Amino acid sequence: MLLFSEYSNDEKLHYLKEQAPHAEIHVNDETSEKHGANGRAANSMAGKLLAYVEVQDVDDIKGTLKAARKFHLPVIPQSGDTSTVIGADGIDDGIILSTAKLNHIKKISPDDGIAIVEPGVVNGDLDREARKQGLFYAPDPGSKPISTIGGNVGTNAGGMSTAKYGATKDSVLGLKVVLADGRELSLGGRTYKQAFGYDLTQLFVGSEGTLGIVTEITVKLFPIPVGQPVTGVAFFKNMAALAKAVRDLRMSGIAPVMLEALDSKTVAALDEYENTHYASNDASMLIFKLDAGGQESLDIAQKILSDDVATNVQLTTNPEKAAELMKLRQDMLPAVFAHGNHIMEDMAVPLSKLAEMMDYILQVADELDVDIYTAGHAGDGNVHPSLLWPKDQPEPPVKVLEATRRLLSKTLELGGTISGEHAVGMLKNQWTNAELGFDVDEIQHAIKHLFDPMGILNPKRKIN
Repeated sequence: MLLFSEYSNDEKLHYLKEQAPHAEIHVNDETSEKHGANGRAANSMAGKLLAYVEVQDVDDIKGTLKAARKFHLPVIPQSGDTSTVIGADGIDDGIILSTAKLNHIKKISPDDGIAIVEPGVVNGDLDREARKQGLFYAPDPGSKPISTIGGNVGTNAGGMSTAKYGATKDSVLGLKVVLADGRELSLGGRTYKQAFGYDLTQLFVGSEGTLGIVTEITVKLFPIPVGQPVTGVAFFKNMAALAKAVRDLRMSGIAPVMLEALDSKTVAALDEYENTHYASNDASMLIFKLDAGGQESLDIAQKILSDDVATNVQLTTNPEKAAELMKLRQDMLPAVFAHGNHIMEDMAVPLSKLAEMMDYILQVADELDVDIYTAGHAGDGNVHPSLLWPKDQPEPPVKVLEATRRLLSKTLELGGTISGEHAVGMLKNQWTNAELGFDVDEIQHAIKHLFDPMGILNPKRKIN
């Protein structure tokens, strides 16, 4: 099809550079290609990015958006580039607006119990700096060492401590955001309570860059708990039995900070990857942690595990041994993915339905003869089944796609969500109506149009 463009790419780039004079602008080079597809969406980009723009300040953001409006260009916000759902990958002739260089911790205030950061600050870096002042940043996604606070806000990232401290949204108090039209909003603030006006702060948390560009985040910090943390592992005959123990631990009042589940297949993969010997238990593994409560809490946990027929219970207060156990959970994905190509799912069900979901995953694996490894954040009902197929087959077999569809449908049937913490991106944006319903689906699109009437911010992500 012959197209007659009013502006050439050179003219667009010239204008972009005028409007964002401090930005580093990459065009069709190694940097642009690296961040354009992130190794996952290469097949979805028929052409190339117009530019990869590393902004240096808020004025660069406003200038980039001005150019995008003038030429009707899609803008994809990105910082750490660790999205797993094609939520920040390039779009043909689009601009990736990277906030990775906006990476300053502006303030840590122990008196207020807050930190103010730019979006490019890495989650783990903020936590490390806060701990120097007797505080910590609670949200801890598996990507904690590499993902940024801005990206965590965009996806409402969860993690291993969600059972006690909540997801990213539960730690966000305020935001500064640049809208598609260039206006900068200041939302929320530095107080733990705020009831004035509509809660636009939380509207932007989890919006995946479709409503505006986050430029500053105010987050809640917690005091480091008193006492020696206890980390442990226990084994159960299957994931349903493990889910019962998780329920009992959660309801006991000892408030575990972490309750992580790995099925026997995943444990075996970890043994192979780590050269450990946990699979000899031929059982599902629970990795748990208590960060407060002392001996009384520990005694309660031990009794519950005994009553629920846990085997090979191991407990430690040794930081090095605890780090080894944590590494098992952190290395779960590479250990599993070494066995083939994969789809890793991210659904969450009501806590009372966790055992039923675990059983259903086994049922689907058996009925469709699909290789499924299951792990997840059992303390908050978030399950991550990984569906694998041979490495010599680049595309997922039909039976894998059918298994995925069944798992998503079952999750909704149980009153759950098909995106617990990884966001929607382009992988699940066609399920908006199925999960939210027609009326809410329409309202979602109306909100998008209100904040981004030209539809230039991360189009086709989050909602289709």
